[in-house]
Amino acid sequence: MPSSLTTTVPQLPRERYPDPFLGKASPHKTFKSVIKKKKTVKDKALEHFDEFYGSVYGNKWEDIRASLLQEQSKYVAVVNNFSDTERIKTELQLLGAVHLKSLYNVMKENKKNNKKNIHKNDVQNPMDTIIENIQLSEVKSIYPANNVHSSQSLTLEENDEVPTKTDYALEPVKLQSIEGNLNDVNIDTNRFIESSLDLTMLYEYVPATQIKGLDGYVLESEHYGFYNKAADFNVNIVKESMLQFPEHLHVYTFEKGNFSKFPSPKNGSTGVLDYYLYDGGSILPVLALDIQLGDVVLDMCAAPGGKTLTILQTLMPRIVVANDITESRVNRITNVMQQYVSNVCETECMIHLTQGDARQIEEHDIYNKILVDVPCTTDRHVIHSDENNIFKHTRIKERLRLPEVQSEILTNALKLVRPGGTVVYATCSLSPIQNDGVVHVALKKAWEMTKSIMVVKDMSEALSPLEYLYDFANIGLKYGHIVVPTRNNNWGPMYFCKIQRVQ
Repeated sequence: MPSSLTTTVPQLPRERYPDPFLGKASPHKTFKSVIKKKKTVKDKALEHFDEFYGSVYGNKWEDIRASLLQEQSKYVAVVNNFSDTERIKTELQLLGAVHLKSLYNVMKENKKNNKKNIHKNDVQNPMDTIIENIQLSEVKSIYPANNVHSSQSLTLEENDEVPTKTDYALEPVKLQSIEGNLNDVNIDTNRFIESSLDLTMLYEYVPATQIKGLDGYVLESEHYGFYNKAADFNVNIVKESMLQFPEHLHVYTFEKGNFSKFPSPKNGSTGVLDYYLYDGGSILPVLALDIQLGDVVLDMCAAPGGKTLTILQTLMPRIVVANDITESRVNRITNVMQQYVSNVCETECMIHLTQGDARQIEEHDIYNKILVDVPCTTDRHVIHSDENNIFKHTRIKERLRLPEVQSEILTNALKLVRPGGTVVYATCSLSPIQNDGVVHVALKKAWEMTKSIMVVKDMSEALSPLEYLYDFANIGLKYGHIVVPTRNNNWGPMYFCKIQRVQ
């Protein structure tokens, strides 16, 4: 008898044991179907964008899509003036970062004087251009004597004054009814919606697919029928030629094609962090506000607080009110202020945090600058995280109501802003419905409610010096401007529209 209890089962001919899966799915196929990757909310969002934005952005969508799929966008660093400003600027320059204001000025000057035929695809290193054209004392101290740029002549002084607003004054606009005769007003017909044009044109931007919700199927394009109500509305468009950079606002970034990352900021001598990092597109709505000394500013949907902080860094406003709808979102703003703002703001009563629905704010004729950075589909976020994703099936109705909510918030801002004041509307969405569509509807609603005269600022010329860093997509927008992500400069998306209440 063998010592081992192990026995060998004889292998019987296969034909004596018929396959129990005959006539059914193969066991291998069944297993594959089990382990097949389940479609996530992120996947659904990307599918939606492919169908929607593919038709809107055409050949550019492939580049935009690839850039969005990189989770982290390209950042700018906003210097914290409540820390050690000069030290921070020097350290950022040692990293090779570019001062955004300096870049803007030299590109503006080059365009103005036609000294160099520079096109955005020709610029390999904007830092080279800056060093060749702007006298920066700190640059001389940073670059060693054997650096190729150290012997080159520098044409502008650091303290050269930026042209003032009056140097680029717009032609006076005659105050008159929007529905009246506008023949005497300077209108850019390329950015003007004719009254005969039916806004059902917006439907071409809405995919005709059906989305299954809890209550059955909802045709997305049907949701936007309320845009037809604004089809017969005209608005005046006025060109703006200069983007103003506040004197004390220092913003740094890396040149085109340079994907270097800023190190995490450290605490300075005053106990607050040296600089704030956020997507490079986020600075543009703040610049569009054109913050001036003594402004009273409202940031209606302020969380997480980066744009509010940037407004404070101009050192211009008399008061900044940062509002958001929930306690958790207001807490996020509070955390940013605690990390970056010294007690100077508190003692001078420069910053106030409030909690409330932006649609219900009723403080009329107080604010002369209002930022309306509304909740949106957050296009970059939703293809990277399933958590709290607005494309979840439980949030379909909320997503479909976004344009309606956005237009209500913007309408309220247009009602609140003082005559002569400015409202900047912004989203981080590529959707023309959430962008130009919402602006159009809100302008009509505000007119019907208040009879106030609004003009929209066409900032194409003002923004053109930044085309070396930003890709402003030309998709036929009538009101605002949109920065789209690209492989060379992966920031955005960021849509923004500047509106001024004339009367």
